[in-house]
Amino acid sequence: MTHSLLRRGGALIIALGLIVGAQAQMGPPAPKSEIAQRIEKALASDLRTAEERARDARERKPVQTLEFFGLQSNMTVVELVPGAGWYTKILGHVLDEQGKFHVAIGANRTAPRLKEWGFKNAVAIDDKLTTGGGAASEDYLKQGLGLPANSVDLVLTFRNLHNFEAPARTKINKAVFDALKPGGVFGVVDHTRRHNEPVSKENWRRIDPVIVIKEALDAGFVFEAFSDLHYRPDDELRYDTQRPSVAGYSDRFTFKFRKPAK
Repeated sequence: MTHSLLRRGGALIIALGLIVGAQAQMGPPAPKSEIAQRIEKALASDLRTAEERARDARERKPVQTLEFFGLQSNMTVVELVPGAGWYTKILGHVLDEQGKFHVAIGANRTAPRLKEWGFKNAVAIDDKLTTGGGAASEDYLKQGLGLPANSVDLVLTFRNLHNFEAPARTKINKAVFDALKPGGVFGVVDHTRRHNEPVSKENWRRIDPVIVIKEALDAGFVFEAFSDLHYRPDDELRYDTQRPSVAGYSDRFTFKFRKPAK
């Protein structure tokens, strides 16, 4: 009995020693970056609704996503197709002191809200854009982004490219490329479609990530990185992203493209 207790005690001491040693090697958690702190402050803003907050941690992961794209508070940033303004509220807050923020393409819904939300450095530049035959029309983008060439640090679009047909995406990619400074970043998040799967009523709100990469490369971008932040193993890529079983938690690819520095 005594030997058994000693053996158990020895094993416990060894296990505790391993745990303490591992913790010592790991050390304290790394301090949050300056931009992460700014994003978290934006997330806590009273402008955001309870419904918007509910999507933060599990679904959209805005801190990690915007850090991945390289957002900094003194950048000039464009958000394409801002929709109801979920990311607009965050970006507007982060960029309002030192940066410049623009919303473009389908921004008519968001434009009047920018002043209402109190953003001093946020501007809608939709005046030179027309919708033509609808959101999927190649005529959606007529005259670029309405910004000087080589003037933007970062362009972002969240779950939007699937709404456009290939000719329109070509125009969007060119407009983004022209507006970005050399070395600027184009960040894309969208719903994943199976590679080479024909368009159907179930997958039209998705887009083939291989096509997105090819089209960006054709526009002159370098494919710099991807992230699995929005990978969803339980999304079989079979159903419309608005189906109750998928809505809000579809599998999404997260791509970072860069305009060459030279």
